[in-house]
Amino acid sequence: MGLNLSQKIIKAHLVKGEMVQGSEIALRIDQTLTQDSTGTMAYLQFEAMGIDKVKTKRSVAYIDHNTLQTGPENAGDHAYIQSVAKKHGIYFSKPGNGICHQVHLERFGVPGETLLGSDSHTPTGGGIGMLAIGAGGLDVAVAMGGGAYYINMPKIVKVNLKGKLNPWVTAKDIILELLRRLTVKGGVGKIFEYTGEGVKCLSVPERATITNMGAELGATTSIFPSDEITYEFLKAQGREKDFTPLSADEDAVYDEEITIDLNSLEPMVACPHSPDNVVKISELEGKKVNQVLIGSCTNSSYIDMMKVAKILEGKTIAEHVSLAVSPGSKQVLTMLAQNGALASIIASGARILESACGPCIGMGQSPAENAVSLRTFNRNFEGRSGTTSANVYLVSPEIAAVSALTGYITDPRTLGDPINVEMPKKFLINDNLIVPPAEDGSTVEIIRGSNIKEFPQGKPLKDEVVGKVLTKVGDNITTDHIMPSNSKLLPYRSNIPYLSDYCLTPSDKDFPKKAKEFGGGFIVGGSNYGQGSSREHAALVPLYLGVKAVLAKSFARIHMANLINNGILPLVFENEKDYDDIDMLDELLIKDARNQVESGIIEVDNITKNKKYKMILNATERQKQMLLSGGLLNLTKLQGERSKNHNA
Repeated sequence: MGLNLSQKIIKAHLVKGEMVQGSEIALRIDQTLTQDSTGTMAYLQFEAMGIDKVKTKRSVAYIDHNTLQTGPENAGDHAYIQSVAKKHGIYFSKPGNGICHQVHLERFGVPGETLLGSDSHTPTGGGIGMLAIGAGGLDVAVAMGGGAYYINMPKIVKVNLKGKLNPWVTAKDIILELLRRLTVKGGVGKIFEYTGEGVKCLSVPERATITNMGAELGATTSIFPSDEITYEFLKAQGREKDFTPLSADEDAVYDEEITIDLNSLEPMVACPHSPDNVVKISELEGKKVNQVLIGSCTNSSYIDMMKVAKILEGKTIAEHVSLAVSPGSKQVLTMLAQNGALASIIASGARILESACGPCIGMGQSPAENAVSLRTFNRNFEGRSGTTSANVYLVSPEIAAVSALTGYITDPRTLGDPINVEMPKKFLINDNLIVPPAEDGSTVEIIRGSNIKEFPQGKPLKDEVVGKVLTKVGDNITTDHIMPSNSKLLPYRSNIPYLSDYCLTPSDKDFPKKAKEFGGGFIVGGSNYGQGSSREHAALVPLYLGVKAVLAKSFARIHMANLINNGILPLVFENEKDYDDIDMLDELLIKDARNQVESGIIEVDNITKNKKYKMILNATERQKQMLLSGGLLNLTKLQGERSKNHNA
């Protein structure tokens, strides 16, 4: 029985465990990436480990999130990250060099290697055949220190792409179709592996669009084979030496299989306020548009931008539309400037933003109240744009560009003949905004501005855990709800005390006040609690506020791991009806908590209502030890002390 591609890479990197679905495995990590929104905390945690130099083949620190500098905070964080990178063997991508996933694809990604990133869209690397996984900052810090990354062996889903895309139908429509079928919870615990004849019609940037938005399925990662198309992309980047052909064996076995007939796909749109609220464009055609934004790590490649430029060439956007375009990297922006495409975009009336995440994370370009905003991004959660009342739709660059011209949601097929853009034979290579690490890191001084604060650390679990229900929220609560990340708050990502005043306020404006008044307590959530970004702050800030456990119907993968990493109990209702029974400010009690954690079945007493609830702790033995120790850092230190004592 042959192996699929995911199994091949996992097998080559397996440090511990067996490839049995659902069992815990440990993987050796070749590469890591961070961005500045999560990076400061990851590097503070790395420093706490006391390791002189990263142990990975390549680690890169990107500045692409907090680039709006309205005070000293962001620039101070950037200086801290740059100095840490210089000292500890990490490459540093300066502000303006581009979005981490786009740049990593261009300059660093290697087929067959493992990549762990402190950003949920790290699976973008699967577009060139990497096993690329998003994780919390602490997991990335451990990987930089040479530690393995632990995860439960996922199911491998074969996505068979049949046929070929019709004109004006795009890679964005493929992943939107998957989201329509499976929902934002449909990929939890799974790797999506793309195969079939349809793979050959997709360029590397198109494949990366699909793997990028696999994160919206809740997937562990997504991956394409490394083939002649991958080779041509790497060769054009001057990196053909990094190429390795990789594919599944002909007799490979998968846990599940999905078939998508590319010939039958139509242009698709994700409606407010979820990436899985997907309909055909025909259901929305003619809807008035106020704003169009083109870019993000999903659709900001050279190919995407050239198609946009050709649609806009010689035309003017509708008078009631604001169009802004952000190329994904300095490489893309410079090439557009050299070949004249940038002039076409600007002449149409578009505003050119820097090569950064920008509006995708609520960093500028917030729409007007009740506005309709078309975006080529990956998420459209309520309020993520910075305007709670706005209606954000996710579309392909082609739909975005033509709709900016008409002022209404428009099917790009109305333009007639398709626009053809060929992949360059040679990309413009200029890495002058990538700073290499120092040969001798001992001479480098770490720069710490006043915004760099210590991060909270968990404490060993007590035998009795008691507290009030501080808040009760519904299904699909995102990390944007738990720890808002708008332009006013992003500068304080290294300042947990400051952020604590905003925790969960989009869902419950009084949550921080209650948490401080009652000295912490419990959170009660619905299904898919913690979906969205990998931001560890959604666990760190509740930890700072004294949250002891989260009781939910189910959890998103990365957030659940972040809670455990920081010593917070993630408990799943055995009977979901118990969720309905709990009210805010009910007092809950977990007796004999340490022994219960080891058993995996935890009984929670509702003292207020005199009732008991059975909860499931879906944790491995290693994770249980983490929870008992108060988190991963505490466990790592404890194991280090034991090792020293044993050797002595």
